[in-house]
Amino acid sequence: MTGATGGSTRVVEADVAIVGAGAAGLSLAHRLSDPAPGGARPSVVLLEAPPGPLQPPPRTWCSWQAGPGRWEEAVAASWRRLRVRDRNGSATALATGPLRYTMIRSRDFEALAGRDLARRGGVLRLEATVGQVCDAPGGAEARAVTRDGAPLAVRARWLFDTRPPPAPPPARTTLLQHFHGWFLTTREPAFDPATVELMDFRTPQPPRGLSFGYVLPTGPRTALVEYTEFSARPLEPQAYEAALRHYAENVLGLGERHITGTETGAIPMTDGRLAPRAGRSVFRLGTAGGATRPATGYTFAAVQRQAGAVAAALRAGRRPVPPPAYPARARAMDAVLLRALATGRVEGAAFFPRLFREVPAGRLLRFLDGRTRPHEDLAVGLRTPVGPMLRTAAELPLLRRRPAAGPWPRASRPAPPPARPPAAPATAPADQADHAATVPTAPSDEE
Repeated sequence: MTGATGGSTRVVEADVAIVGAGAAGLSLAHRLSDPAPGGARPSVVLLEAPPGPLQPPPRTWCSWQAGPGRWEEAVAASWRRLRVRDRNGSATALATGPLRYTMIRSRDFEALAGRDLARRGGVLRLEATVGQVCDAPGGAEARAVTRDGAPLAVRARWLFDTRPPPAPPPARTTLLQHFHGWFLTTREPAFDPATVELMDFRTPQPPRGLSFGYVLPTGPRTALVEYTEFSARPLEPQAYEAALRHYAENVLGLGERHITGTETGAIPMTDGRLAPRAGRSVFRLGTAGGATRPATGYTFAAVQRQAGAVAAALRAGRRPVPPPAYPARARAMDAVLLRALATGRVEGAAFFPRLFREVPAGRLLRFLDGRTRPHEDLAVGLRTPVGPMLRTAAELPLLRRRPAAGPWPRASRPAPPPARPPAAPATAPADQADHAATVPTAPSDEE
């Protein structure tokens, strides 16, 4: 890794440049810093936004995991049982078998990655606001401005841009998965710590799309409780608060509670094509490279697959094109489902409970993660409303891909409503204090 001054511009050279220090950027940098046979590792520059509006707010990432993974120390909670409820409250409970549903909070992830990168060396972290990234002689270049306003150029053989694009790509269908959640503590035990409420459809349903409640319990009295919609437009902040309050009080029956933090976000669910390459030596990674599953919003596991494949290619001396995050047939099935939901041909509040009732748990979880084989995809498809889905599949080739109506959505920073901290019962188990300690003590935000 070398540095020089070209006129008034500082120039830094490395084998690999990574723009963005979120899940994708840190995951790739972490893998490239792994010890290598003979000590041969690529030199890496990691460009991260300085504190301010360009830096992502705290987020929560969930994924299915089949054992201890690279980020095990950052796992805040995990579960082996999940539950889905239809509009009438009828529940389908599933054991996840060898898989765990894991929750990682971005601050824990970033702290773990930061400690490892500092200990291992080989990765230069620079705070700068990146403007243009482009191909350059011998590789690629990122032009940036440092925190104190000085120009910076980073030149590398390969450059990976993990920033979301300015707008979603042209698509036939684009919905938003948008949500608002509370990290909360209740006065009395209210949650089953072993079971995730993955989708609870006892919420008022929008005219098109769907809504559901989502509960990640971290103890008998602590949980992340969210209201989520799949629809065309986000809600106003007061509408999220009202919907979440209705779910917490009228559906879950939560009494006195203390809200310790919030998260709000919007994830595009689109059948638009996100190209993995932006030049000969410039690649997109993470959400920018298609790691977000269109029909579910899951991203973290696909980011790990992409980062692992890129790191392996670099070590082997191959061109490090990020592989597709999901098979083409999974993306095609997602396109059909998104269109069916957007047109109202399929009622989401009935569709998902039926899938969880009728598809074996292991197969369905692999399907949600994009890891099923063709015959398993067919078996899942036969448990959907076949007629409406076939009509939608026949319609899709006739539809134009239209430019997005607005920019890529960004997380906002709502303040939690005031709530008095409940006193813990005198007989509360000792481990409840440990669970409560994992909940932030100030409002936080999410993807």
